[in-house]
Amino acid sequence: MADKQNKRFVIRFNFSWLYLILVLSMGYMLFRSSGNGPEKIEWSQVKQMVRSGDVKEIVFIRDSYKGNVSVRPEALGKYADMFPNSQVPPKSPHFTFIVSDKFDPELEMENLNSELALTNPQASPVKLVMKSENKMWHNMFDWIWVVLLILMWVWMFRGMSGAMGGGKGQGGPGGIFNVGKATGKLADKNSVKVTFKDVAGLYGAKEEVMEIVDFLKNPQKYTALGGKIPKGALLVGPPGTGKTLLAKAVAGEADVPFFSISGSDFVEMFVGVGASRVRDLFAQAKEKAPCIVFIDEIDAVGRARGKNVGWSSNDERENTLNQLLTEMDGFGTNSGVIVLAATNRADILDSALMRAGRFDRQIHVELPELKEREEIFKVHLRGLKLDSDFNVEFMAKHTPGFSGADIANVCNEAALTAARRNRTAITQQDFLDAVDRIVGGLERKSSTIMTPAEKRTTAYHEAGHAVVGWLLPYADPVFKVSLIPRGQALGLTWSLPSERKILSKSWMMDEMCTLMGGRAAEELINGEPASGALNDLERLTKIAYSMVQYYGMSEKVGEISFYDSTGARGYDLSKPYSEKTAELMDQEVKDLVAEVHRRTLALLSDNRDAFEKVAAMLLEKEVIFADDIEAILGPKAKAD
Repeated sequence: MADKQNKRFVIRFNFSWLYLILVLSMGYMLFRSSGNGPEKIEWSQVKQMVRSGDVKEIVFIRDSYKGNVSVRPEALGKYADMFPNSQVPPKSPHFTFIVSDKFDPELEMENLNSELALTNPQASPVKLVMKSENKMWHNMFDWIWVVLLILMWVWMFRGMSGAMGGGKGQGGPGGIFNVGKATGKLADKNSVKVTFKDVAGLYGAKEEVMEIVDFLKNPQKYTALGGKIPKGALLVGPPGTGKTLLAKAVAGEADVPFFSISGSDFVEMFVGVGASRVRDLFAQAKEKAPCIVFIDEIDAVGRARGKNVGWSSNDERENTLNQLLTEMDGFGTNSGVIVLAATNRADILDSALMRAGRFDRQIHVELPELKEREEIFKVHLRGLKLDSDFNVEFMAKHTPGFSGADIANVCNEAALTAARRNRTAITQQDFLDAVDRIVGGLERKSSTIMTPAEKRTTAYHEAGHAVVGWLLPYADPVFKVSLIPRGQALGLTWSLPSERKILSKSWMMDEMCTLMGGRAAEELINGEPASGALNDLERLTKIAYSMVQYYGMSEKVGEISFYDSTGARGYDLSKPYSEKTAELMDQEVKDLVAEVHRRTLALLSDNRDAFEKVAAMLLEKEVIFADDIEAILGPKAKAD
């Protein structure tokens, strides 16, 4: 017990205390300098004050030939105008004077006191105090400031150099002399628990990555036929699809050293640091070859040269990229080192980085399809206590377009929702509510969000989306319509898009009509549009411009596409078409949207009775499903 008590009062020195002491000292000095100190006057003025009987004491400092004058309290008011703010400091000394080395204070004060006794007998004589200045303390105080500033500079420099050095790791301890060391981490096989069994779906991508691991495990199987191990593989895909997870599985499965580093770790403000870190990383990798080097978010360093911020052609990032290109496939040999990289911006990568011999393979990691989503759900459902009625296939069908990260979020959100409701198991409804929360946002339960008139308008708006989407054959089937505000939306209409790879013109037209359904419903019921269709019109306009500019679906513009798959045109200030063509495209988009508006308004007018029934049901229940819509409109219209 005594040992514990002793340990409690151990004070450890920290350089932060120096920073605090320096700040407090500077604040104190500023406070002292800003306050009312003694005012400087001449000796002649002092003599006049003594003759008037206003001086109480004079302290004379021999070494500096300086004297401090203290005025009697009853006479302070007479000298207020001698101070800048017309306020005499309450503490003495009030005045100070400087004389020459020939000045004899004792003789002068003796004469003044004698004169005072004759002219003003009632006044008390002035007291003279002789002192010597402590120069040692003054010098020490000056040196303390110098020492504090030096220590402060050392403390800041240590922090900066530690940050530049990257801390301890493969690059060595942090410090200014290790700033060029690579900060990549060497993954320990025992610390990485992820295997290919934990990677659900991603059939094609997983097979290619597994083949790379097999290259390293059984190289003679391929080299016996004269083949060479690929030098690099680039994982490309949208965020959350499992690119980094695949890399973790490689680290867990491969029996070779695995270096992992982020692309941003190479980017530095200091000239030459990024290139030095690239050299150091590959030097370490060559020592441990065969091995794998994984660079996450490689677009941070691999952006196309000449297209950096500010269009600088001599950027530090470009120097780092040049060194990376040389290390991957340059004059020197780099056998036994496989570079695995991941990015979701392959369109901005430099073409020299993408060529064969550096990244021999581009592995596309796309959003999971139905069966893949089902497998991903099964992985993330491990450890969750599910209700007996839970259907994994049903949830996979109702999460189209969800990535692996989205599905993991749904499973976690469903567990939190069930716990919030004090359930003993997670039900299907908890998962559906979790999907609603992720897609639409948090439910807003306040009764003052909408007035009755706004709620009625919102009900007809959402009913317009639902009815148009139900009656058009190519539109995605409606799953649920809600009048409950979520996030920024006052109402939502959920559709289940089919997992199509090719978008036909008929589908685009029906999709735009579905988006226009809310605006057309407002005009039909209220006689005027409202602001609730902002997001709908934004999405509709993007589809219309895509049809005209990208997909060549305009008769007047023709089969021309101005789509830039390389991303290079973003840095070009000129357009690839003339002003006349731009005006023609704008007019075509306007005509297309006008046709969509006319078609949608006619569809709702022809089915007004059914449309109003759907809106009335929505006002009554607040949430309706596809079965409720089918009971009013009949089966969903299907394409031939």
